[in-house]
Amino acid sequence: MSTTTPDAEIGRRTLRRVAVRLLPLLVLLYFVNYLDRVNIGFAGPNGMNRELGLTATMFGFASGIFFIGYLVLEVPSNLALHRFGARIWITRILVSWGIIATAMAFVPNATTLIVLRFLLGVAEAGFFPGIILYLTYWFPAEQRARAVALFMTAVPVSVAVGSVVSSLLISSGDGLFGASGWRVMFAAEGVPAILLGVLTFFALTDRPGQARWLRDDERAWLTSKLEAEARATEQTAHWPLRRALTHPRILALAFVYFGITYGLYALSFFLPTIVAGFEQQFGTKLDVLARGFVTAIPYVVAAVVMVFWGRRADSAGSMRSRAWFVAAPALLGGLAIPVALYLANPWLAMAAVTLCAVGVCGALAPFWALPSQFLTGAAAAGGIALINSLGNLSGFTAPYITGALADVSGSQRAGLWVVGVCMVAAAVVAVLVGTRIARERGEADPAAVDRRAPSVE
Repeated sequence: MSTTTPDAEIGRRTLRRVAVRLLPLLVLLYFVNYLDRVNIGFAGPNGMNRELGLTATMFGFASGIFFIGYLVLEVPSNLALHRFGARIWITRILVSWGIIATAMAFVPNATTLIVLRFLLGVAEAGFFPGIILYLTYWFPAEQRARAVALFMTAVPVSVAVGSVVSSLLISSGDGLFGASGWRVMFAAEGVPAILLGVLTFFALTDRPGQARWLRDDERAWLTSKLEAEARATEQTAHWPLRRALTHPRILALAFVYFGITYGLYALSFFLPTIVAGFEQQFGTKLDVLARGFVTAIPYVVAAVVMVFWGRRADSAGSMRSRAWFVAAPALLGGLAIPVALYLANPWLAMAAVTLCAVGVCGALAPFWALPSQFLTGAAAAGGIALINSLGNLSGFTAPYITGALADVSGSQRAGLWVVGVCMVAAAVVAVLVGTRIARERGEADPAAVDRRAPSVE
């Protein structure tokens, strides 16, 4: 005899329908977004650096300047999304970044490249935190980590698939219309963002109450569930917007995110260069496409682990436990990357790099479930955007410092030691923040609205 209540059955059906309707589109959008953000990492060692006369330091600066523009408009952009709705604002972001990403195919010199990378950051500002905020409009807290994990599989997938696609475009597109392969890649990967912007305008729904594709009982269940959750959060920890933009806890979470994404961007921008360096270090012979496949390996593994770890994180009861779901993979990644520097075999080195990628990606989804435990409304929009913008300063510092240290030392070792230190520091701070919140709450489960909540499975 089934013990499932009608309300629980409606909940499972509703969340399954929401996941099927929204997550594939959001994953596709983030796939294109992240690929346009990091494809400069494939262009650099495959002709762009040579053609534009870029040193490792200049390449790192061009890669990282994106995040300065990103930082400038991140919080205002997310507040605009909260006010005007995701459908209109995300469409604006997609179209503007697509135009600039495509224009990078025509850069004549290093200065223009740097200017366009800065403008690309300005155009993309608000996209990622906007999606994280958007997911809080559709998924209850106890389902949020796995929803974020499914969404963020676009990161390892975009690098894994993107490494192969970008390599194919560079190798097969070289000479097309008289252009270098890396220019063909920029053009081919920029146009989809514009097309997806048009699709988003018609396909995205701002709030559950507007979802005609849900049945009346499903729409009512989800709306009441999320409203009750928001009221409970407001009663236990009311955070106005100003507090969310100035509180040390937000800055601590930004530091945690900085450390995690430091590893992510260092790998994303320089792993193709590291793989290309295997020829000199180990005597291996890899063509452009083979390098793409080797670069993809760590991220294929990371994508699988990311979904599994996100599902496990949703079972965590206390904030202390949730914090450990962030800290443990960050610690793994931080310890694995220095090991890779001293292995005498390229496959063992790639195994260690894979563990680092698993650690980075495993920490991301549980991390973004933390701020939504005590932020709602405009405070969530501003706080999430501030955490993301400050944390993403690693996108500037990681490639710049890694490149500069490579120029000074003649190898990637010093830069990757910094990656390890940052990730270990992020793990420590994550535990401290989780422990502090757990003490304030008496180790109560912050997501204990309904421990029998329906699953998106």
